[in-house]
Amino acid sequence: MLQYPKVLDIIFDELHKKGIKPIIVGGFVRDALLNIPSADIDIELYGINSLQEVEKILAKFAKVNSVGKNFGICKLIFHTLDLDFSLPRKDNKIAQGHQGFEVSIDTSLNFRDASSRRDFTINAMGYDVQKKELLDPFSGLEDLKNHLLRAVDLKKFDEDPLRVLRAIMFASRFNLHLDALLFQKCKMMMHDNVLLQLPRERIFDEIKKILLKSPKPSLGFRLLKEIDGFIFFQEFKNLSDEKYNLILQSLDVYSKQSSKDEKTNLIIFFSLLSSKFTYSQTQSFLSKITNDKELIKSVLLLTQTQLSLENYNNYTLYKLACKVNISLYLRYLKALHHNKKNDLIHKISKTAKALHIYNQKAKPLILGRDLQAEGLKASKEFGIILNAAYEAQMREEFKDKQEAIIWLKNYLSSSKFDKTLP
Repeated sequence: MLQYPKVLDIIFDELHKKGIKPIIVGGFVRDALLNIPSADIDIELYGINSLQEVEKILAKFAKVNSVGKNFGICKLIFHTLDLDFSLPRKDNKIAQGHQGFEVSIDTSLNFRDASSRRDFTINAMGYDVQKKELLDPFSGLEDLKNHLLRAVDLKKFDEDPLRVLRAIMFASRFNLHLDALLFQKCKMMMHDNVLLQLPRERIFDEIKKILLKSPKPSLGFRLLKEIDGFIFFQEFKNLSDEKYNLILQSLDVYSKQSSKDEKTNLIIFFSLLSSKFTYSQTQSFLSKITNDKELIKSVLLLTQTQLSLENYNNYTLYKLACKVNISLYLRYLKALHHNKKNDLIHKISKTAKALHIYNQKAKPLILGRDLQAEGLKASKEFGIILNAAYEAQMREEFKDKQEAIIWLKNYLSSSKFDKTLP
């Protein structure tokens, strides 16, 4: 018996009363069999011809979102569960790309025929909540047990170019190996440059799942290389096996010590992926998967920043904090060096925290109002003086406000600045 949130029974009972058969489908069934909790549940409805009728029934329980109405889907947030209710449908390929399908509702379909549109056998299972029966027309459960990823319909598999990345993603997330025929199909798709048909946002989404949801992201990127994915991601093509393996090791190291913050994790993961690239190669690689300027800037900054772990001083760290968030940078270095330089990184971390620059640059002790207090009027010279003061502060020529004012008086008395400048 498959376990699902019992709070759904109140909806299922209402559907049963109307002669409608609800079947839980797709990823929730797969994840439940793998004991992976999920709040996203897709429910396919049989024995009803009208989505409007479904909406009337569901409206008793929560506000219905009909954003997917054209695809025979209506959405419901119910007790923190994200529910998609749909009617059986067919997909007909009419154009290139991931969205090049004509979707048509067909309530005459049985479960097997409706499931034949899905990509992999592990995603084509269903659960009849009334009969408490697993529906598995394509042997997805057996494939899960055998750690095998197979296509439902190999002939139609390449109609959706995104599926080649989804194959890599599922193999990586669930430690599956590709069926031999599926492996060859994915390789052919790469040689046909199908990824050029995809918007970079969709490519990014699948790579993001590999990085964030895989216990060992390296599995996905090893498979990417094996199916000739470097035809598209050419930046990896000229890397030696040694360098590529070092990148993959760093991904696995970081996956075990990742932050709870997704943004931080993505910055570090993509920095690790780009760690052996030149500046232009990093730009080229990122441009294929995202137009997020902030992410690109952060990755370029981390990968181009250099720090000698063995030879540094306080001034070096003060300057580093002006350039990059030290805590983020050290997380990156820790994974990049595969925990081999933990002692050195811990020492730098301890020093940065003591200097109060672990998550921010040092706060300047000399401010514009201090210059005005010394009789200076606001001018273009302010910036020159404040920069000189901040440099002196980082060189530790003064350590508190009192010492800073003494330094400022001495600096001004020895300078040639005209205090009367407007």
